[in-house]
Amino acid sequence: MPDIIGIIFNTPQSASTDSMDVLTQVDAIERSLNILGYRPVVIPFTKDLPLFIDRLKRESVQMVFNLCETVDEDATLCGHPAAVLELLGVPFTGSPSMSLMISTDKMLTKQVVHSSGILTPESVLVNHPTNLNSDALTFPVIVKPQFEDASIGIDQNSVFTDPQALEQGIHDFTDRFGSVIVEEYIDGREFNVSLMGYPSLAPLPLAEIDFCRLPENLHRIVGYRAKWDPTSLEYQNTRRIFPENLSPRLQKKIENTALLCSRLLRIRDYGRIDMRVDHEENVYVLEANANPCLSPDGGFAAASQKSGLSYDQMVAKIIESVQHRISPEPMFPDSKALSQESSPKNHFL
Repeated sequence: MPDIIGIIFNTPQSASTDSMDVLTQVDAIERSLNILGYRPVVIPFTKDLPLFIDRLKRESVQMVFNLCETVDEDATLCGHPAAVLELLGVPFTGSPSMSLMISTDKMLTKQVVHSSGILTPESVLVNHPTNLNSDALTFPVIVKPQFEDASIGIDQNSVFTDPQALEQGIHDFTDRFGSVIVEEYIDGREFNVSLMGYPSLAPLPLAEIDFCRLPENLHRIVGYRAKWDPTSLEYQNTRRIFPENLSPRLQKKIENTALLCSRLLRIRDYGRIDMRVDHEENVYVLEANANPCLSPDGGFAAASQKSGLSYDQMVAKIIESVQHRISPEPMFPDSKALSQESSPKNHFL
């Protein structure tokens, strides 16, 4: 059984709430690993690979808990830490590098799931305003960065109701993010399914974003302010719920869609699939999250808690998945050390 577990993470390059959240995850995982009887070693991952590799060796790290979401704030590199660990032969939590690289690219994710018959909103990729052609799309539409996560670049002004407004507004998005996706806005309910387990993922309780208290003049989306700004109207009037009144048919349809997506994208150990359901109960995949946020007040931890697991038990199960891969008869820490966590806050990560 590995005793020394490295926690690797991307170092924040700004003081913004979304960038600093990775440090919250590091602190929470470090605390849990201590409670579970491991010796955690916190190691930042940057482009200085010799320094990173030297630290892994000096600390005699036997397994890694991978919390890297970017490399130096470049989201397109989020799969590279996992690739380095794969080359070094170091076991690590979460999805392999291929899965992380595919799922970070929202357009590639859409193409992969669509090729298997899963519904995803019609969209076009725009890397320059002069390349915009929205003729095939039905308005309203929503503009999203191709590579960012955590709702970066998405807010009320991301939704456009007509082609003229889109032509005028697209410049701001391509100037900030380069390639963006213009996607049909699906009017309906928003769900996400967290998944966990090895060798097969299993769905945790299905979560829905409740927009009922949101003013009518605001679009029903989980934008940046809804996730990160507690003072905003969006944050205060959207909430995560675990619906009790879904028909068995719809729940099964949503869960099966999430499971199929996770298999197509080779998500491993834990993940989350975000979806919209229209008024005819058609299920549309919005995006996939390999290695979703593990903050104690985040969506994955909330779904784990709803299933009956404390935060520490959730961490133990993720570690257990890695141990199954590296040992036919893994040994596990004393479950008596596990403690219960308080209820999660209103975040949608």
